[in-house]
Amino acid sequence: MGLLDRWRRRPAEGAAAPEAPRRRRRREPAPAAVPGEAALREVLQEDPNDEAAFAALVETVRTRAAEAHVADHPAEGHEAEDARRAADNAVWALAEELAQSPRAWRPLLVLGRLSLADDREAALRRLGIAAERDPSGTALAQALGTLREAGMNDEALGLGVGHWRPREHDVEAGRHLVAAAIDSGRLAEARRHLKALGEHPDQGRVAPLRAELEDAIARADRARR
Repeated sequence: MGLLDRWRRRPAEGAAAPEAPRRRRRREPAPAAVPGEAALREVLQEDPNDEAAFAALVETVRTRAAEAHVADHPAEGHEAEDARRAADNAVWALAEELAQSPRAWRPLLVLGRLSLADDREAALRRLGIAAERDPSGTALAQALGTLREAGMNDEALGLGVGHWRPREHDVEAGRHLVAAAIDSGRLAEARRHLKALGEHPDQGRVAPLRAELEDAIARADRARR
């Protein structure tokens, strides 16, 4: 190569040197996409009691309803309370829609909880239907828990006695029933339900509950002497 050729091939003064090839970065796996509302509704059409899909859809409609209310009423007072009410109304409409399925019990639990303060009779009816629709006893356990949280132990006892199947239902249903009897001061009834709970085939779960409930009965008995 001649001198002229070498001069022509020399990089111009001040020009940047060619970059070294960049190392290709390893692609990180994309985060799992949160299912959209349409996808969640499709899941719930197949199984209206799908816990994860129901919770996600409830959160979606609550958030949207609350945001829409704030956007439509930016200058009104009591924004938080009004937004919460709008969100509850949206959840009510969703639960009412899904409860039309004869297999649905989770939406009925929501309707029962939302109507407990304003229409106790209707709430109890919805909780009872939910318990009837779920052979596992999960709905019954959650319905009893809802009533106990509301201080309605007598109503919990009425619902539990009418629907509880000790050998078939989840042990949580039996635990709530015994606890409701204790909280109502019906210790003899609590002991009867605790004895019935012993019929459940999963004694691995029953044993610690039995010890816990026996202790609770003994403490309640001592407290009223």
